[in-house]
Amino acid sequence: MAKTRQGKRTLDSYTIKGTNKSIKRNSSLPLRSPSEGRAGDCVLMRAPDSSNPPYVARVEGIEAGARGGVKVRVRWYYRPEESIGGRRQFHGAKEVFLSDHYDVQSADTIEGKCFVHSFKNYTRLDAVGNDDFFCRFEYRSATGSFVPDRIAVFCKCEMPYNPDDLMIQCESCYDWYHPTCIDMAVEDAKKIEHFFCQSCTTENGKETEKSHNGSKQSDMKVDPKRRRR
Repeated sequence: MAKTRQGKRTLDSYTIKGTNKSIKRNSSLPLRSPSEGRAGDCVLMRAPDSSNPPYVARVEGIEAGARGGVKVRVRWYYRPEESIGGRRQFHGAKEVFLSDHYDVQSADTIEGKCFVHSFKNYTRLDAVGNDDFFCRFEYRSATGSFVPDRIAVFCKCEMPYNPDDLMIQCESCYDWYHPTCIDMAVEDAKKIEHFFCQSCTTENGKETEKSHNGSKQSDMKVDPKRRRR
């Protein structure tokens, strides 16, 4: 524990009020250089309007005041609807963007701990909990721009992968398709054991084989093809 300004102390961790769960700050030194060291824990913070969902933030620093109050310095995650471009079709329900917006808040506004996974790790989860989110972009709040500015696209619709949507993979070209984009019912797609897209079927004379063993969404993977958003 290090000393900061007179009467204030930097804390390495903090127990969320009313719970037995603790959070840790970014381990970087000095405190205001979050680009170095381990990233801090992620938390849900109470929104001023109780009708809105809690904000998602990453803890960058924790500081105890002279009078016993605790403040947390956070880096906000934005939900798609909070960004300049708004929510788009390919954004997942649990998707957030790591922004360049930093703030200082009372620790009393922390409602609980949450987990922001990488996109790859999120798609590998056996089950997604209420406190699970994923991030694949950094967001520049002043300009509305994203990093990276390119992302892989799939299917005939050339849309980025939304982990909430079922997709099936062609065994020949390895591209992924939304059932609705190839005039297939979702329930029928779940029963397919082997699938060849129309282009590969025409070129190679292959036929789609159906089975009652449905393809699992958790088996899907990201294709290396990249295209400007």
